[in-house]
Amino acid sequence: MALLKVKFDQKKRVKLAQGLWLMNWLSVLAGIILFSLGLFLKIELRKRSEVMNNSESHFVPNSLIGVGVLSCVFNSLAGKICYDALDPAKYARWKPWLKPYLAVCVFFNATLFLVALCCFLLRGSLESTLAYGLKNGMKYYRDTDTPGRCFMKKTIDMLQIEFKCCGNNGFRDWFEIQWISNRYLDFSSKEVKDSLGPPALNHDSFIWFNTSGRGRE
Repeated sequence: MALLKVKFDQKKRVKLAQGLWLMNWLSVLAGIILFSLGLFLKIELRKRSEVMNNSESHFVPNSLIGVGVLSCVFNSLAGKICYDALDPAKYARWKPWLKPYLAVCVFFNATLFLVALCCFLLRGSLESTLAYGLKNGMKYYRDTDTPGRCFMKKTIDMLQIEFKCCGNNGFRDWFEIQWISNRYLDFSSKEVKDSLGPPALNHDSFIWFNTSGRGRE
């Protein structure tokens, strides 16, 4: 039994096929954009893996890449079907496959909605991963001579320059850590020992002491 049965003459069929063909190729363009965004995000996460938590998730970029590729494939095929529908001989070859194809498209769109929802919900998790990883990375900022961490200082410096930021929440994040390498400090000096003590860690003079060079050799 047909539901909302509609009859089209040949002229309306041609316009419908042309309209659907255009919409499908616009969807292909959207799929390319999704793929590009996923690839860009994955590259950016890889570049900043040193200042990210070890539990970093690439679910979001991988999902965008996968959905983008599938969107290009399905909509390209749909565009081909719409184009061939203008020719009765070519349309006859596609007709047996239309219902299975539509069922697959419905499933794909439901999956697309769930993936979009997951990506939106994981945004906070990704931000916390970046924040926690940067906080841990700041602890190794001074370890310029430690294998595996010698590039941490440059990485964090370039990250802060690029995004015009200082720490996670502001410059006071640096008050909580010692960010000058021990080899530049004269521990025989009482002033150095006093400035590295817990009472000084939350005081503005600690920042001035480290940057002014008074405690350096």
